[in-house]
Amino acid sequence: MRSLQTHITIRDLTLAYGDFVVQSDLDFTIDRGDVFIIMGGSGCGKSSLLKVLMGLKSPTRGDVLFNGQSFWQDPEADRQAMLRKFGVLFQNGALWSSKTLAENVALPLRVYTELPPAEVRDVCSLKLALVGLAGFEDYYPSEISGGMRKRAALARAIALDPEILFFDEPSAGLDPITSRRLDDLILELRDSLGATIVIVTHELASIFAVGNNSVFLDPVTKTMLATGPPQELRDHSSNFAVRDFLQRGTATQENNV
Repeated sequence: MRSLQTHITIRDLTLAYGDFVVQSDLDFTIDRGDVFIIMGGSGCGKSSLLKVLMGLKSPTRGDVLFNGQSFWQDPEADRQAMLRKFGVLFQNGALWSSKTLAENVALPLRVYTELPPAEVRDVCSLKLALVGLAGFEDYYPSEISGGMRKRAALARAIALDPEILFFDEPSAGLDPITSRRLDDLILELRDSLGATIVIVTHELASIFAVGNNSVFLDPVTKTMLATGPPQELRDHSSNFAVRDFLQRGTATQENNV
């Protein structure tokens, strides 16, 4: 049984665009090694929260702490050092179509390291092999399937051996079998890299397959309604909206009594 150690702390966070508040009063923690799910109905602010965690959008109020260190209140140099420890898998993969898979994976290595070209090539081959794409270094994104493009984007996300991986709807556009294989790969990488993984998804199969912790955001009250293991929230949450979402409409008001 793994020992729990807080890796990310979300403290009194409010997200807004101008006067429009998306979420407010968010307080929860993510432990080291978690596969943490950000979930909730459409328009609840899942992607906005992910952007704040990744450093792409500043919060209206509150802060995010990584290993106890403030991200939004510390100097820019410290913030950049923290960003170096992140890996990101965007919803559409965001691969450069004009570059080979190896060249795509090499991008963060060329920006953030001084490795010679031969070593960069070796690292790219290793990362592609880790996601099941050994031998595909010289293929272009247009020459492989959608599931393979997601895996190539994942290889780029782990190029720098990040402490934290952020995924935005990783299963979007994938068939159920490919989606399940990606779920298995996420767990394998969590174990092999020792990384903490934060995922935005609405896919129930993926939520229950990989998530051991979660937060539920509500678009009506504009705040979090629950946090904890998805299976426990599904079966035992005292909040009807949380159970109904995780049971996809099969919860009843009687169950809430």
